[in-house]
Order: sequence, then C-alpha cells, then structure tokens
Amino acid sequence: MKVKLIILVPFMVLVSMVVAQQHVDQMQHQHDSNSITLELIHRHAPQFTNNHPITQHQRLVDLLYHDIIRHGIMSHRRRAKEEDPLTASIKMPLASGRDFGIGQYITSFKVGTPSQKFWLIVDTGSDLAWIRCRYRCSRGDRSCTRKGRINRKRVFHAPLSSSFSPVPCFSEMCKVELMNLFSLTTCPTPITPCAYDYRYSDGSAAMGVFANETVSAGLTNGRKTRLHNVLIGCTDSFQGPTLQNVDGIMGLANTKYSFATNAAATFGGKFSYCLVDHLSHLNATNYIIFGTNRNQVKVSGNTRHTQLELDAIPSFYAVNVIGISVGNKMLEIPMQVWDASEGGGTIIDSGTSLTFLADPAYQAVMEALKVSVSKYQRVKLDGVPMEYCFNSEGFNGSLVPKLIIHFNDGARFEPHWNSYVIAAAAGVRCLGFLPARFPALSVIGNIMQQNYLWEFDLKGKRLVFAPSSCNSS
Repeated sequence: MKVKLIILVPFMVLVSMVVAQQHVDQMQHQHDSNSITLELIHRHAPQFTNNHPITQHQRLVDLLYHDIIRHGIMSHRRRAKEEDPLTASIKMPLASGRDFGIGQYITSFKVGTPSQKFWLIVDTGSDLAWIRCRYRCSRGDRSCTRKGRINRKRVFHAPLSSSFSPVPCFSEMCKVELMNLFSLTTCPTPITPCAYDYRYSDGSAAMGVFANETVSAGLTNGRKTRLHNVLIGCTDSFQGPTLQNVDGIMGLANTKYSFATNAAATFGGKFSYCLVDHLSHLNATNYIIFGTNRNQVKVSGNTRHTQLELDAIPSFYAVNVIGISVGNKMLEIPMQVWDASEGGGTIIDSGTSLTFLADPAYQAVMEALKVSVSKYQRVKLDGVPMEYCFNSEGFNGSLVPKLIIHFNDGARFEPHWNSYVIAAAAGVRCLGFLPARFPALSVIGNIMQQNYLWEFDLKGKRLVFAPSSCNSS
C-alpha cells in the first residue's frame, strides 16, 4: 500500500509580505482612531504570481528555501550580537619598562589607517595620548614618504594615514575644551591645526598638534576592533629625560579626552590591569583591559574594593585613605594628611614608580620600617633619592613587618614586602618611599601596585584589587 506523505508547515503567514498599495484610495484610513490599515497579502497570491497558480509542492519548496535562508541570517545576527565588540573588551599587552630603561609600564598602541605600531608609557596621571609624530613634510623630505624612523626614533607619519584629521585651531574644541591639555591660542589661519605645549610635573614637555585618529586593538574574544575619532597628540618635539626608547604616552586620567575615558565608555565603563614585577623583562607581560571583561589572571588572595573618589582631586584616581599600619600597629599620622580638601589626599598612579607620602606619613612609615632593617649595613647609592638603603646580603624578607594602607570604608591594601623594601642594585635594597612636603598629595606608585590586579570602575566609582602573580588563568 502506498502512503502519501504530506508535510504541513504552520505559520506560513509569518513569511507573508506587507504590501503598501500604490493608490492612496486603497489605504483604509480610520477616521475614528489614530491608526492606519494596510492590506496584508501573501506573496503567493495570484497578483504576485502573474495569475499563474503554483502547486502546493512548489509553494512548500519556496517557503522552506526562504525559511532556511532567513534562519541562517537570524543565526548569524545572533552570533554577531553575542560577539559584538561592545560585549567584549579591548585587550592591550602591558609590560615593565625595564628593557626600555624606564621605571614605568608600557603597552603597544596601533594608530592610523593603515595602522602603525608604537610603544607608549601607560600613565593614569596624564590626560593626553600622544606619539612621536611627523605632521608637516618639507619638499624633498624623503622621511615623510615611508614608515620607519627619524634620528633612530620610531615616528608616526601622519601624511600616510587616511584617518588623520587635525583639530582646527579656530574651533571651540581647541579654544575652550582643550585648554586643560595646554592648547595654544595661536591661530594664524582657520585651517591651522590646534597646537599644544603639554607640560608634566617633572618639567618635561611635549609639543605638537591635536588630531582625531583611528586606534586599532584586539578584543578579549579574539576579534579586532577600531576606535574612531580618538583624540591624540602628534608630538614633533619633546623635552625631558623620560622618553629615550619609547614612542609616547598613553594618558589614562579621569578626564573627557583621555584614552581610558573614551575606551572604557565604549566598552562598559571599566578598565583593569595587572602589573608584573617591575624588574621583569619585556617577555613577561600581562594586559590592560578596557571593558567589563576583567583581566583574567589568577588571584592569590581576597578580592577587595574601595570607593574611587573621582571628584575629590580632578583628573586623578583618588582613594579615601585614613591611615597606615606597620606590623599591626596603626601609625600616628594626622588626618589632614589624607584630607583632599586640606591639600592632602591620596591617588593611585601608574606613571609614578615610587610611592610618595606627605611628610607626616613619610616620617612615621620610615621610622617603623627602619627598625626591621637596622642591623644591615647602611648604603648610599649615587643618584638614588631614597633616604634609607642597605646591604641586603643575608636579608630575610619574611622579617619585614606587614605594611597595610587602610581605607575609610574598611578595605585594606596589603602590598607585598618587596614592593616597599625594593631591590635597588645588586646586593642593595631600599625603603621605597619618597617624602612630599606637607600639605601634599600622597601617591601610591606602580612598584607598590605590582603583582596586584586593579580594576577601575568609572561608572560605579569603585576600585577593585586583589593580589596576583599576573599570570593568566
């Protein structure tokens, strides 16, 4: 007996078409309501098949064909949404600057179209992301026609980038918004780029022009992304000792135009990093992450968090410290030292190597720590500003008392002992603090932060931290 198999496909109406009739009189306007009625006709209706009826089999084949295509499109759109860069995070390598002869941490930065790669210092204490750059080319200057180096330095050749867009000097952005980034008032012609003379607290300075550019970066899901219209500095002149072997600075301060603010805003309002030991070589890297995907490293202790006081000390990442203890004994430090409204306060800064403490805190901490190292021969190192250094032969780090920084909400930061009794030379260690004349800002520098995971939650105004070897899990 032959059996005839009939496949029924329900909900065919879902693949129907909405047809707006060519004549207005075919639209039924409902005068008694705020609605419009459109005639809904199946696309297999006779008027769409030239009045040639199609068989049920032909209809079914056609419907299934379009259903399969439609399902594929929907699946692709769903995967694309799940893998959308907005659900991932920017991931940039982060390494100690030891091999570059500097005390900061560095990252690779790809800028321009096509992209050019540079090494930048990661600095949470400065606003501007800038690179060593050649903007204008004189006639016959062959160095402007190719990528490479000028005077043995890597240089971004702006004329080679199709996405390089200088900020005009006559614009409101230049004259008002970029004033805090040391924009200059000189504007000889409307098309002249907005120039800057960016000054740092150590006396160094970067001079160049502002531009909007495209930054290319990897994502935590393995894909790539581009950030468009990122404000950068095209620096053609730099004065200062810091940039001997690197190509610029990535400003990550809490300001409108810093790279951190723009990248974090696009990818979820957070950024995080884990600083490897400051004596590590370039092959020992971790990552700086911009987005909600926290740096995936193994933590070796409790994860803690404290409030980020983003408005207390403008542009800096301030925290509300209330005291320091050494060896479980709270030190006698006046509260004014920690009060930002009285000229004190504390910030976290990746661009400062050593930890600065306002005088009353510095004296108390140094006196408490000297006791544990007083039996070792004291040493004076030329060119090293740290007050107390000693011969570390036979030194036992386990005997160093635990130093704890206490926050007003009960959180505690417990740096590793070798982050404040630091290796300064072969066989020499120093107490890794510098004094700041009171009233002064206290700064938790990058050596104190090493081997910790740090997450800056800009939306939630929260600083999350946990001890870590900074190795990926």
